[in-house]
Amino acid sequence: MHTNHPHLTAKERNKISFPTNWLYRNNLLKGNVLDFGCGLGADVRGLKNAVNIIGYDPYHNNVYPNQKFDTIICQYVFNVLEIEHQEKLLLEITSLLSPKGKAYITVRRDIKYEGYRTHKIHKETTYQRNVILSFPSVFNNDFCEIYQIERKADIPSKDACIFCRPSNRLEYIAESSNTLAIFDGFPVSQGHALVVPKIHIADYFDLEKTVQHELWESVSFVKDLLQKRYNPDGFNVGININQAAGQTVFHCHIHIIPRYTGDVKNPRGGVRHIIPKKGFY
Repeated sequence: MHTNHPHLTAKERNKISFPTNWLYRNNLLKGNVLDFGCGLGADVRGLKNAVNIIGYDPYHNNVYPNQKFDTIICQYVFNVLEIEHQEKLLLEITSLLSPKGKAYITVRRDIKYEGYRTHKIHKETTYQRNVILSFPSVFNNDFCEIYQIERKADIPSKDACIFCRPSNRLEYIAESSNTLAIFDGFPVSQGHALVVPKIHIADYFDLEKTVQHELWESVSFVKDLLQKRYNPDGFNVGININQAAGQTVFHCHIHIIPRYTGDVKNPRGGVRHIIPKKGFY
């Protein structure tokens, strides 16, 4: 079992990185800017007199931002993360985007040897891999590619399904490659949230296994966010599948319902109460 130390790949530089410079020269660093995974902070230092920018890095600058941003950049971080951590990073980044904001994620395109390796200087295990994301590309050469991410709620759509065109009527939480998290339009408790696949499929069991897995990664992310924001005492998590089970919007969605001590007289039985008189036993 390998232990990855991605922070060891951070490099000290005396000028801003190529992708950040390209974004700056093309006037794409707008409004409040966050460098997520800023490493040792060369891009932030290099732009601080030209752009309203701050940096966050869980290892080197670990004060987590408490605001939304018009622009978020993330340079080369995805290449040094194992696959299971990349979708969580997408959720974190998109959760910090302002309405109409944009994120720019740069990945390397010159990696020849993928997998775990021993860092030449630090002699600890690090990891690298090539990455392809399912978002539009705004720049690509032999060395790197820059992806642009917009919140799904900000992208115009004529689709009839409310989860395919969520708009700002359903408050946005975050998204990953294949999932979207939003607050329920008719909440049964404070913080009632939904996680939906971006593909329009009604039955959870008809989704590809990779999408099913990503949905539950997103559920865990949303649960943690709700715990910090509302401090509930418990959760009900569930899916309605088909009309007989109460499904009314035929686009798969998972409910994350915070529960609070005293919100019902006797909570014993939990989800068993979906059928009257079956909750207690």
